[in-house]
Amino acid sequence: MSYLSGWYSALAKPAALEGWRVLAPARRLWAWVMAAMLAGCALGTGPDLHRLYASTTRGTGQPPVVVVPGLLGSRLYHGATGRERWPGSTARLLYSSYTDLGLPIDPATLEPRPDGIEARGITDRAAGVDYYGSILRVLEGAGQFQRAEPGMPVRPGRRYYYVFAYDWRQDNVRSAGELGRFIDRIRADHGDPDLRVDIVAHSMGGLVTRYFLRYGDVDLLDGNDFPVTMAGARRVRRVVLLGTPNLGSVETMRTLIAGRPLGLGRVPPEVMATAPSIYQLLPHAIVDWVLDDEGVPIDLDQFDIATWRRFRWGVFDPEVRARVNKRFALESEAEAYLSTLERYFEKRLERARRFLWSLTVPASDPLPLIVLGGDCTLTPARLVMERSGDDWAARLHPREVGRPTPGVDYAALMLEPGDGLVTKASLLGREALDPTVPRHRWSFFPLDYALFLCAPHDRLTANPSFQDNLLHALLSTDPRL
Repeated sequence: MSYLSGWYSALAKPAALEGWRVLAPARRLWAWVMAAMLAGCALGTGPDLHRLYASTTRGTGQPPVVVVPGLLGSRLYHGATGRERWPGSTARLLYSSYTDLGLPIDPATLEPRPDGIEARGITDRAAGVDYYGSILRVLEGAGQFQRAEPGMPVRPGRRYYYVFAYDWRQDNVRSAGELGRFIDRIRADHGDPDLRVDIVAHSMGGLVTRYFLRYGDVDLLDGNDFPVTMAGARRVRRVVLLGTPNLGSVETMRTLIAGRPLGLGRVPPEVMATAPSIYQLLPHAIVDWVLDDEGVPIDLDQFDIATWRRFRWGVFDPEVRARVNKRFALESEAEAYLSTLERYFEKRLERARRFLWSLTVPASDPLPLIVLGGDCTLTPARLVMERSGDDWAARLHPREVGRPTPGVDYAALMLEPGDGLVTKASLLGREALDPTVPRHRWSFFPLDYALFLCAPHDRLTANPSFQDNLLHALLSTDPRL
């Protein structure tokens, strides 16, 4: 999921301090003293990770750790010029619609064409806000891990971690294959063909990891049979998933319908629609994701292009089509591109359907998953389709419902506890929030154990409780004890 969804609000927080400059000197001093005391109290409530873990024995039995970031989590560069395309400067984050990150499409194969963009490193900070940086510092500090890159010489008795940077726009099956090759290079560096690594995966990175565990680098999405081989699991000891939408996210519907809010603007849907990975974040087919304006579930297939065409969503929106038309000098060129984009859209929807099914069909001898995520924020779980004249409009949040039906509690129906982007139910791979409801028979999910945090999606890695439990899971012989 979008890891940087809340970065702009974080940038605005320092403005709250501006009022301090009007305080009289004595009052200002008292305010600073009280602030320091409160800060000390706040710090005292967090775990002392160094005391907890810095004294652990550094032995040869600790496997390397691979950090797999989520959507937007890897920095993207133009290979020829070296210019950073994502996230880029603060001004770019504030004002750019990132149309230059739209993938070119081959009209014959309906596959993305190479565009010279490369993934290098992790989005540790953006616009002065810390995202993945804190978890890397925890691994290096309290965890005593040393950052390494494939091809780097390693020494026995040291702890190493690696960051798997990948082009998060691309199909997650492609990224899973790259993850497998990345791990194979690590095994070669350590001189151990049987080495098993630990994986820490955030958000969409968890879906990449889960596909790799089940199928390795084999692409099975051209058919409807998913023979689980656990080919990747033979190269992994332990997996920690953080904020992973294991049954998808309703927020993705809005992304493909109306684009992705970012900074002071929005990445338009015609750009988002070129990224195969976005479709693979849609709600799973077993999830009730849409209601009518009376709160009754509707049978709509989110993976059928007829649904998108009927409601004029995404690439079928007249405003989207008008913007695309303006990009071309000739009307015939615009029509040809829109035709290609529609066929591409249809192919990506079907691959997304199969991708999500491939992760939930039963498997024998699976690798148990350690799952952490947020459950303190009301999170979109269902859309409401509201009639607007002769048309229908999709409402993602209760406040968007224009003419509410008396007696219908839209908040209870549309929102569920989660982290703001991923519901608790999706985190656990369940179609129902109620833990007493049996799991759907086609929702196989090998959960080892789960822990829940009070943190939004884009702040999960910085949460002290997550960091504490992560180090415990990585360094313990049995993380459940």
